[in-house]
Amino acid sequence: MTALGTSVLALLCEKPMHPYEMYRLMLDRHEDRIVKVRPGSLYHTVARLADASLVETVGTDREGGRPERTTYRVTPAGREALRSWIAENLGAPVNEYPRFPVALGEAHNLPLNEAIALLRTRIDALQADVDTAAPLIAAATSRTLEAYLLDSVYLIEMARAEIGWLTRLVERLETKELTWPSEDRL
Repeated sequence: MTALGTSVLALLCEKPMHPYEMYRLMLDRHEDRIVKVRPGSLYHTVARLADASLVETVGTDREGGRPERTTYRVTPAGREALRSWIAENLGAPVNEYPRFPVALGEAHNLPLNEAIALLRTRIDALQADVDTAAPLIAAATSRTLEAYLLDSVYLIEMARAEIGWLTRLVERLETKELTWPSEDRL
């Protein structure tokens, strides 16, 4: 089960809907910050879930000159697959091999000033993301159940923690509290 497949099943547990409605709802909830979602990949995922009998067609309708839209709902097997996936991934940490720790672990191969500049660029980008997302989340929590936004709140809190850690790292590098190996080789 992919992350997008999981999101589709979760949306269909709320109510039957067509893929475009799922896409719009995912964007409205900022789930595209967590799950890579594009209309084509979403339609393909829904088709795969239907082939696996995890979702089923409820009906097809057409409004005005718009294309025909097929509405889907989750099946009992789909609810169980979703529940199993959530239970498996919620309780146990999994190393997903993100790229940043690798770059961070090898940053000593760059000159100190370049590493500091790049870390500051990352801090600024993370802060811009937090500054953009935090008000949207705050506004949404007044209109929506907070349970639907836990993923976005988590990402904001993780970004804030990363900003704090990176800021302290840059300070340690600038004050020479942390020795930089590449400076000895230049």
